[in-house]
Amino acid sequence: MPLEKPLLVSQLFLSALGTQRFLHYGDRLPSDSPLLVVSNHRSFLDAPLLMVTLNRSIRFACHHYMSQVPVMREFVEQLGCLTLEAPGRRQRSFFQQATRLLQSRQVVGIFPEGTPSMLQVTAPQKMGEFQRGFVHLALRATVPDLAILPVAIAASQETNRPVAPLKLLSLFDPSEPLFQQNGWHPMVIYQRVNVLIGSPHWVSQAERQAYQGKGAKSLVDELTHNCQMEIENLLRQGYF
Repeated sequence: MPLEKPLLVSQLFLSALGTQRFLHYGDRLPSDSPLLVVSNHRSFLDAPLLMVTLNRSIRFACHHYMSQVPVMREFVEQLGCLTLEAPGRRQRSFFQQATRLLQSRQVVGIFPEGTPSMLQVTAPQKMGEFQRGFVHLALRATVPDLAILPVAIAASQETNRPVAPLKLLSLFDPSEPLFQQNGWHPMVIYQRVNVLIGSPHWVSQAERQAYQGKGAKSLVDELTHNCQMEIENLLRQGYF
């Protein structure tokens, strides 16, 4: 897939929907560096929104079920997403692909809230607990000048409609345990949305060395917590 195709597809898609975007703290965005973009996540629009707002093709990790369900599957293919393996797997393939992309100074995106944030109706200003995989990726990848970039998506006007029963989707991906519950898959579409860029965290050699020692777990927990707090603070700014 050509490097800029995901960006072009995202531009056309958001233009067709008429989504209005407002960028805040754009001066914090590194201009020429491999980036690991980390953001809150409630809508299938989040990946194209971040690409268009940051004006860069971003290879996002996408939930396993999105590569199994018709229409969703074609959508994530056009965006060049990196499909995660089924729940319970170690995601080795994703880590290898993402590392190669970062080593070639490209941009990888991760939504650390995981699947629940997409399958449950949540308030725009709320976030779920972050999973720690993005920190493991950042510390394992031997990439000079790598930055973790926290970004908040704060929708000021949106629609939220149910689109399919979760149990129906289990026919396409029985490996997803959340599809065994009652309820409907929501579809959040932004009309007006603020995108707030946080301060990049440049991964240091000292952190990579500490990751190899006894303090690895505490380091991962700290970096995960700091990134989540940064995005929560940005999210609050987006609504006031």
